[in-house]
Amino acid sequence: MGRILIAIGLAIVLVGVLWPYLHKLPIGRLPGDILIRRQNFILYMPLATGLVLSILLSFILWLARR
Repeated sequence: MGRILIAIGLAIVLVGVLWPYLHKLPIGRLPGDILIRRQNFILYMPLATGLVLSILLSFILWLARR
């Protein structure tokens, strides 16, 4: 459990340091993300982004268990 918490902490620090560069990636604007704009209503469903992040997180956790 201790190793997992340290890894999560390091990942958060890494994302914080790389944030200016990560902000330019198209995460959140992928094909497959649904954006509906109406007059007084905005609906955003990041389906493709959620799928990509889920696969990436699953792979990272799989590597951590090995």
